Amino acid sequence: MVSGATNGSKQRMIGQAVLRPRQQVEETIRAAILSGELQSGEMLPPEAELARQFNVSRTTLREALRVLTSQHLITKIPGARGGNFVQSVDYHSLGTVMTEAVDNLLTLGSIRFDEVADVRQYLEVPAVRLAAIHRSEDDLAGLTEIVERQKTASVDDPEIPDLDRKFHTLIARASGNRVLASCVAALHHATEPVHYLDLSPEVGKQTVRQHAAILRAIDKRDADAAEAAIVDHLTYLRKHIVAHQAAE
Repeated sequence: MVSGATNGSKQRMIGQAVLRPRQQVEETIRAAILSGELQSGEMLPPEAELARQFNVSRTTLREALRVLTSQHLITKIPGARGGNFVQSVDYHSLGTVMTEAVDNLLTLGSIRFDEVADVRQYLEVPAVRLAAIHRSEDDLAGLTEIVERQKTASVDDPEIPDLDRKFHTLIARASGNRVLASCVAALHHATEPVHYLDLSPEVGKQTVRQHAAILRAIDKRDADAAEAAIVDHLTYLRKHIVAHQAAE
């Protein structure tokens, strides 16, 4: 680091830390992605060419690319037409990162299911209140279509998990808060009811009735009724999930 000083005066710092080659590669590519110089979906030059441009070894380059992959900034696609591609960097990326992190922590036992379920409820309550206030006609049409499809689906229909996910994530998106929507989507994935219980016909029917009650409240822009309906729904599901886990 370079500094200048005269006769005991305060030193003026004009230098900066020198990065290691791997860090330099990471920072340069990261900056190009975040600035928009490298666009979403764009393929990076071949690794041999990148190593030549940065004047580093292939090993150093690959270490840098692995870090960028772990940060969800690039993705590596194998095969003859594969390569390293810039990932989409938007609020959906936040949900993807959170989903993977929560799933891993649950698998490792570092956090408990009930902790995740608590946070999910803490977030879905304000989300449904905001949805009742801010929802658009398109949001309402989308939710209505999902509930109508759920009414005709059997409990063993493979589409059930996807319909449930779409219902809750669409409510969160209708809130108008994209960060909230990403968090709800991630936590819903980790606490997906059909992953934790045998969906009996009665549980399935009750779930659809509860979804319909939430939809009616959002349709009427009644935030209080929407909150009461989703609390009733989440409490009901959690009760059955806990009972199912205890029986295993």
